[in-house]
Amino acid sequence: MVQEKKLVQDVSGWLRVYDDGSVDRTWTGPPEVKFMAEPVSPHEQFIDGIATRDVTIDQNSGLRARIYLPEEENPKFPIILHFHGGGFCISQADWFMYYQFYTRLAKSVPAIVVSVYLRPAPENKLPAACDDGYAALLWLKSLSKGESNEPWLNTHGDFNRVFLIGDSSGGNIVHEVATRSGFIDLNPLRLAGAIPIHPGFVRAQRSKSELEQPESPFLTLDMVDKFLALALPNGCTKDHPITCPMGSFAPPIETLSLPPLMYCVAEKDMIKDTEMEYYELLKKANKDVELFISTEMGHSFYLNKIAIDTEPVTAAQTGVLIEGIKVFINKH
Repeated sequence: MVQEKKLVQDVSGWLRVYDDGSVDRTWTGPPEVKFMAEPVSPHEQFIDGIATRDVTIDQNSGLRARIYLPEEENPKFPIILHFHGGGFCISQADWFMYYQFYTRLAKSVPAIVVSVYLRPAPENKLPAACDDGYAALLWLKSLSKGESNEPWLNTHGDFNRVFLIGDSSGGNIVHEVATRSGFIDLNPLRLAGAIPIHPGFVRAQRSKSELEQPESPFLTLDMVDKFLALALPNGCTKDHPITCPMGSFAPPIETLSLPPLMYCVAEKDMIKDTEMEYYELLKKANKDVELFISTEMGHSFYLNKIAIDTEPVTAAQTGVLIEGIKVFINKH
């Protein structure tokens, strides 16, 4: 007789974990939201000024990335290395929520975007996703040295202007990859800047904003607690350096060699207090950091295509964010 597997964990409609270790990421929330978590097929022909392709970074590990190439005539484009969000447990580089934003960003800057397919937890606990992000940066370095070749990047990419960008937990990966890169020689690649957008910086103890700010479709307390419990190494709390780089277990910020940062915070983000704690440490350590606040907005608002299409304020703030990123990149 086959024993039925039992549900161990259910996270806000996004993910279910069973007692046999299997994971189901079928969306079970409101069906009208599902399209944002659907994959978009790559298209090497230009559509609305952008072409996309999927490439394998590492044949041994199978690590892949999606590349967004602008159609605009330009000798060389800056390269934006992107790490998607999802609490380290869900989402992937080809989801529509990222496609709709990063096509706009690639076209607006203009820049080539390289979005990494990060290994998800709990099957791959941290630091797996950070290792993937770092491996992608080292791959770009190998391209810049001519040790390997990717036609779009080698023909159109400016390896002297490489930027890291990440949404939510991807912002944590930006910090991790930027930190690691400070200990090695990336030449001839130059890491010109880093853009953590609403990074998942938290503490084991609840912050005031976690208790007071409203939950959003892209961030609930349930997601913060359960995703991080599934993602962090066994026995670790949210005070782990990857989720709490401002904590006592992390290396002091002043000892890190970081590129210039555009640090993005949403005014109504549930984890705003701990995000701002990290910013204050950057300022105290005299790091080159610009604070960009999206007023009246919640966590990862710019990925919510429904809100962008139906709420003029969200649409306007998304445009302002894209313009801010464009200005930051074009001055570095």
